[in-house]
Amino acid sequence: MDFYLTHHAEQELKRRDIPRIFLNRVLRNPQQIVDERDDRRAYQSQIEFANGKIYLVRAIVDEETEPNTVVTVYRTSRISKYWRADP
Repeated sequence: MDFYLTHHAEQELKRRDIPRIFLNRVLRNPQQIVDERDDRRAYQSQIEFANGKIYLVRAIVDEETEPNTVVTVYRTSRISKYWRADP
């Protein structure tokens, strides 16, 4: 599946210091895909960063477009806030 990154998503990758390889991993093989508002979905995976800390990397995707559009991407240490026991 192909994905298009918006300019905003590209900026957020840099601003939040998320390696593109991590985003690619989340998009190609997410641990979870959960529904979000506005008919978007969050592709998310728990990933260990260089500092040894585990973060949840979330890519908010609009699946109504072709190719699917990554609207934004971010990482958070508040994994329990977003992780679903039954996605």
